Amino acid sequence: MSADAYIHNSIAGAPGAPLLFLFHGTGGDENQLVSLGREMLPGASIVSPRGDVLEYGAARFFRRTGEGVYDMDDLALRTGKMAAFVRAHIEAQKPSAVLGLGYSNGANILASMVFLQPNLFDSAVLMHPLIPFEPQVKGSLTGKRILITAGRRDPICPPNLTSRLDAHLRSAGADVTLHWHEGGHEIRPDEIEAAKRFLAHRQEQS
Repeated sequence: MSADAYIHNSIAGAPGAPLLFLFHGTGGDENQLVSLGREMLPGASIVSPRGDVLEYGAARFFRRTGEGVYDMDDLALRTGKMAAFVRAHIEAQKPSAVLGLGYSNGANILASMVFLQPNLFDSAVLMHPLIPFEPQVKGSLTGKRILITAGRRDPICPPNLTSRLDAHLRSAGADVTLHWHEGGHEIRPDEIEAAKRFLAHRQEQS
């Protein structure tokens, strides 16, 4: 898979810096999370792809047939394609650590890659993920740090499914931190701070 398989924004970091992949929400693009990523992890290299599925003109990373109803065959296909894209950039850059951050639909494709290839990312931030199916992790997540941020009143990502995802990741051996805020599907300042602390810890370890 080519490192140019997706339209993407790429920012070079300091030599030996971690590599941070950013995955936007539905209707976003390769620029949506870049400033946030640079704020969270200064000095890191950044790769931010644009989803190549269009839903009424809005970019996404995989198809769905309704809110929370995924085309599972398409999800499997797109997950494999994205994982190959990520791996191509890792091989080209040889970073000290590989980190992922995704919001909403971007969190879903990131989570799906974590299930498929547990060794692909060292750490992952899943902001408002919605995993309406029972994940099958293809291996162990032992030693992998994962942060999940969510809203207790999120109408798109029900809290019970967030808690179920948390449990599945823990059962696969992941070191999971779950951060709640009292709002809905929006990203709030407290979860940005939680993600910043989480990623800073990873950078200190690299």
